[in-house]
Amino acid sequence: MPDDLQPEVLRVELTELGDAFRAYQRRPEPDLAVLAELHDRKARAFALWADVTGDASLREEADRAAAAARTTREMEANRHGVPVGVDGPAVERLLTRGQGVHLRNVLEHVRVDSPFPEAESRFAVLMLTLRAARAGTGNVTGQDLSGWLQGDAERVLQALADAGWLVLPEGVTVDDALMSRPEEPTRITVPTLIPTQPRPFFFGKVTRARLSGWAQKVVGDRKLRKKKAGAATRLLAVYTAAHSRPDGCLGEAGEDGDGLALETVASFCGLRPEDVAEHAGLLVAAGWLMEDADTAGGRLRGRLAERVLPLSGLL
Repeated sequence: MPDDLQPEVLRVELTELGDAFRAYQRRPEPDLAVLAELHDRKARAFALWADVTGDASLREEADRAAAAARTTREMEANRHGVPVGVDGPAVERLLTRGQGVHLRNVLEHVRVDSPFPEAESRFAVLMLTLRAARAGTGNVTGQDLSGWLQGDAERVLQALADAGWLVLPEGVTVDDALMSRPEEPTRITVPTLIPTQPRPFFFGKVTRARLSGWAQKVVGDRKLRKKKAGAATRLLAVYTAAHSRPDGCLGEAGEDGDGLALETVASFCGLRPEDVAEHAGLLVAAGWLMEDADTAGGRLRGRLAERVLPLSGLL
């Protein structure tokens, strides 16, 4: 920037803007709203600089800064799960849109590749897959297993081990795993997720932890526990939350995509299609789905209750 740049107000703004960007880079945590405003300031300043000097490259820089501001605001909106420009308070989401895509990939993998069709087995496969998604191994405790499967934990875990879907450490039995404590968890292996094998999905450590934490929050929901929801009902809670839009409506927007295909929902939950309505009713009673949920025409239609919106998978 020339020392004699005129007008003086432009020279001061460019100087302060450089200081502001350097200060932002020193922040311990990013703030996309602040960054978007800095890009806006840069766009305005460089547009004025281009007007003063007639330099086309400065005009291009102004355009790039304006585009960066738009992109940054879109990133912030995706983080909160609300469209850019929508009025009203943003819902703080547990997942980003990108993490929602990874989550649905995991759910489809569980739906298609679970070794047993029953809901309890699918429930265990889902939770253990999320623990072992990156390296093919993960830690679980007896409290985890008993919390997920209640009285079925021993039977389900033994069946998965006998089928080879799950491998316990040498010398460790299912009973040992069920007794393991947080300070000494059991290291389980899911062979199909080991990195040396063709893998069904790829994501980083932070995303794996986010997805696992999201699933634990869903299945451990206080109102679902109070209603003593079984494995199939909790799987339906997982599936509906993961396949909802930011406003809580189930399925993709548009007439053809209204709601969720009943056959697919039932397959994931280990249910017959005609049994989904009963479990959707249990979710309504637990305040998970709104009361207008229905299964007419072979599709599950409905909307997440407001308290569940932070868990939306952001279709």
